[in-house]
Amino acid sequence: MPERLSDSKVVTRGEQMLALRRRRMAASHPFFRGGFRPFFFAGAAWALIAIALWICSLLGEITLPTALEALAWHRHEMLFGFVGAIIAGFLLTAVPNWTGRLPIAGWPLAGLFSLWVAARLAVLFSATVSLWLAGLLDVGFFLVLGLLAAREVLKANNRNTPIVGMILLFGVADGLDYLANGGVILSPDIGWQLAIAIIVLLISLVGGRIIPSFTRNWMVKRGMNQGLPTQPGRFDLFVIGATAVAMIFWLSGPPELVTASIVIAAGVLQAVRWARWSGWRTFADPLVLILHVGYLWIPVGLALLGLSLVGLVPRSAAIHSLTAGAMATMILAVMTRASLGHTARELRASPLTVLVYVLVTAGALLRVSASLKLIDYNLGIEIAGLAWGGAFLMFLIAYAPVLWRPRLGEAR
Repeated sequence: MPERLSDSKVVTRGEQMLALRRRRMAASHPFFRGGFRPFFFAGAAWALIAIALWICSLLGEITLPTALEALAWHRHEMLFGFVGAIIAGFLLTAVPNWTGRLPIAGWPLAGLFSLWVAARLAVLFSATVSLWLAGLLDVGFFLVLGLLAAREVLKANNRNTPIVGMILLFGVADGLDYLANGGVILSPDIGWQLAIAIIVLLISLVGGRIIPSFTRNWMVKRGMNQGLPTQPGRFDLFVIGATAVAMIFWLSGPPELVTASIVIAAGVLQAVRWARWSGWRTFADPLVLILHVGYLWIPVGLALLGLSLVGLVPRSAAIHSLTAGAMATMILAVMTRASLGHTARELRASPLTVLVYVLVTAGALLRVSASLKLIDYNLGIEIAGLAWGGAFLMFLIAYAPVLWRPRLGEAR
């Protein structure tokens, strides 16, 4: 019911909530004035910490205090810890753009961020605090995130409800990974495989919107009027659908030759889709070019995944193409661009930003090459880990001041 303040003014509950959000944003520290700030910062920091712990564990220098096996912990934290944080930062930043509503900020954002931090610590020290407590916190984070986003999207009657549904499904994948590691279900890979499938589809959906849009805008500004990328059409929907079918086959495990053929076909279609965006024409702008480089790992990863199903290449080559390649590169591409754009800074790649892109690409190439035995395996994964971790270290050096300080022109 509206609240009558005077004979001339009636304030609705919605207007009251809007005013409250504005006051909350103004009163909060700049770090908690937008979801991208804490989650991009902490996600990058956790990627660096987790990869360092993993390499030290792999070399036998430390024993991780987790109830999970070392490889299971590494896989879980890369997907549900690191990637999960970036998904949260992206979603909380994108939803206001989709709906026209103010972002979640202040103590609600700080509370959600604290839940993510608590989950990371609980998983790392789960040998002491219990794996099930870790799972409750971790899955709870994605449930709260999904419900918060769903509230905003549904109130605005926005078309991006399916993306919010995929975030909730990502939480289901997280839960399945705990059940598998706890021996409750007999399929040890279903949780992390479902997570990879969801992220591949999210990159296909979101990347398919922003990459041609940013590329077209960049080309038009430079007077390139021929061969401009177009917004997603029927072919793009067909490619996404084919990729979804390929992921379902991969998850359900029908005969390997059939699944391999479908997955490779999806990879070919994704390659055609990527080529239609004319990414090679954007070499002069690293902020745009890196989006194309990141997306290229999707068709490469799907092709390698199909080949791995029939034993022609190791499965780890395909998995790292999709994770260290596609996911990490697209994450850094989006984090750098969004951090600049949403703080009113110039969309220009500094030399340090270019170094970030070079290191993450080198790390992915080395990691996949090591799996394919093109280089010495142990040396390859060590150097790949250093390069990959170095990319996130450079991101933190370059962008921590941006994420912690107010938007340009905004009061502290």
